[in-house]
Amino acid sequence: MTPMSLPIPVIETDRLVLRGPVESDFDAHAALMASERSRFIGGPQDRAIAWRGFSGSIGHWVLRGYGMWVIADKADDTPLGRVGFINADGWDEPELGWHLYESAEGQGVAHEAALAARAYGAAQFGLDGVISYIDPANLRSQALAARLGAEIERDGEVMGHACQVWRHPKQEAL
Repeated sequence: MTPMSLPIPVIETDRLVLRGPVESDFDAHAALMASERSRFIGGPQDRAIAWRGFSGSIGHWVLRGYGMWVIADKADDTPLGRVGFINADGWDEPELGWHLYESAEGQGVAHEAALAARAYGAAQFGLDGVISYIDPANLRSQALAARLGAEIERDGEVMGHACQVWRHPKQEAL
């Protein structure tokens, strides 16, 4: 059976391609979600729960018209992580979120991908000046949010967990 394809836009940067997920991306995602590195994004999780999240993110595109892209290496299509917009049931508003697989850490990948996703979201989806929910202990995501020009707006809660709500600047302010 041939998988369905969705009209998920593709974004290219100097080094990266942001694209829709394909089944072959799942092993990298499952490995992240099984590791302690996933503690700020709902993990660690076993493979079955990770599959629900992975496939649910595809459904997000269908239900909301936007979602998370796979960040892939432009040279060889290796999945490096995910970036994009999430607006789950009960959330205050759409969030710009990101996570990287271990092999991509410390190379500016998340910054490059988040800038591209944020600009595209503002221009194409009307998602301008979005938020990011960040765990108070997630210092790496806080540093990235600050580098992206976001600022802490308030303390909040997401999915029963305390968080900081970071507000990204509107594109016109950049």
